[in-house]
Amino acid sequence: MADDLRLRLDELTENPTARVPVCLALDTSGSMGGTKILELNAAIASFYSAVRTDEMASISAEIAIVTFGITVAKVMDFAGVNRQKVPVLSASGATPMGAAVSLSLDMLEQAKRVYSEMGVDYFQPWLVLMTDGEPTDDITLAVRRCRELVSKRKLTVFPVAIGRDANLHTLASFSPNLPPLRMESTDLRRFFAWLSMSITTASLSNPGDKEAASFGETAFKKATVDWHTGFNS
Repeated sequence: MADDLRLRLDELTENPTARVPVCLALDTSGSMGGTKILELNAAIASFYSAVRTDEMASISAEIAIVTFGITVAKVMDFAGVNRQKVPVLSASGATPMGAAVSLSLDMLEQAKRVYSEMGVDYFQPWLVLMTDGEPTDDITLAVRRCRELVSKRKLTVFPVAIGRDANLHTLASFSPNLPPLRMESTDLRRFFAWLSMSITTASLSNPGDKEAASFGETAFKKATVDWHTGFNS
């Protein structure tokens, strides 16, 4: 762990570019097995490839991944995408969504503290919450924390429902500004292509630019309205 922290601090020292922190909180419960988890893995791999091949995004994006299934796991902590290994996820267990979101928020807060201590600017953090079902734990605290951060414009939550069984009302409770976007697992690659484009747009802007900070939120709203024709943002 000490070595990881040293590498992280060295990376921020050598590359003080303003960061775009994105945490992916991904459902890997048993119901995500089969085609869903295969599509999710393929989408994540293409997402990393797209970010890495964009010159500015590759030095600005910092991705973290939290999964919730048989347990809540920190699969990937925040770091530059070029030194991260793309994970291969498997599906099993229940859906401890509340604990996963709480861990994601803790990781985002820690990342922001490190940026501040190192004098590195950062954009408003993004949390992508993706599930195909219902939470099996208490989400009260996690919902309250999300809503408070969103209200203070310190976080944007992108809630994504995979398939017909995901509860839109539950997902919406985490995100007072953005309605959930429902999609099939076969649409995940398009979603992550949109996410990589959003990161690129943010990385070309100034961290204090309100329009840039809200780009992902605005585009997500448009995608929700226009979903029957796909992502047009």
